[in-house]
Amino acid sequence: MALVGDTSSMAYDWISFTTDYGLADGFPAACEGVIARIAPAARVIHVTHLVPPQDIRRGAAVLAQTVPHLPSAVHLAVVDPGVGTTRRPVCVATGAGMLVGPDNGLLIPAAIALGISAAFELTEYRLNPVSATFHGRDIFAPAAAHLAAGLSPERLGPEIDLGTLVRLPEPETVATPGRLATEVLSSDTFGNLQLAATALDLAASGAKARTRVHAQVGDRSVEAVVGQTFADAEPSGAVLLVDSAGHLALAINGGSAADELRAGAGSPAVVLIGR
Repeated sequence: MALVGDTSSMAYDWISFTTDYGLADGFPAACEGVIARIAPAARVIHVTHLVPPQDIRRGAAVLAQTVPHLPSAVHLAVVDPGVGTTRRPVCVATGAGMLVGPDNGLLIPAAIALGISAAFELTEYRLNPVSATFHGRDIFAPAAAHLAAGLSPERLGPEIDLGTLVRLPEPETVATPGRLATEVLSSDTFGNLQLAATALDLAASGAKARTRVHAQVGDRSVEAVVGQTFADAEPSGAVLLVDSAGHLALAINGGSAADELRAGAGSPAVVLIGR
């Protein structure tokens, strides 16, 4: 499959970097050091290194919701519980940059958001030796750096059939008048619970501004108001709103919905619409 545009000599000024490595160890710095040795002119945007450990779905959501707002770049992402196994390391080419990381579903939502065009297995341009437990340093960071320096993605390894790339299961949302059944996609630093449902689903349920709703998340529930801002709820009250990514979110004005509902990614959520 042909790439969008001519990538044979395209260099990138920016590399974005997303991981679950945390900040207590030197893992992000080791990767950035590899990048600096290979592509010293590239600048690194640290999206986050605080994706919950091994939470591929959360990493995919953060990446997909962030990359459309970044400059054209190589997007390096590593949330990789299968490191060292037979899962493939890949580069996914898009119309607005390259994504580098494990073939475990992490990259695909972002690639689709940017216009996926081709994919390649990373078999070349690795460090030697390659650690079985640190592919971020030894495989992914070198590939990202070489791409930023102008390497054509075809030189990283053989092209992959796009249909064979691993995709995460799509969360199901069912919206009917008076009821919305969905699930929690993720929770952020503030404890806001992002749902798989969108503004269109909310409209299909018949909810309008200031409507009262009963939200059951997992085995706990909360009464909330449909609003546009956190302040549409009373202090310590709950609000159901559309977040900056276009998803519904449950939030507590001045508090944490995740703590109050003891919920996180994958928790089932049912919203009953009042009158």
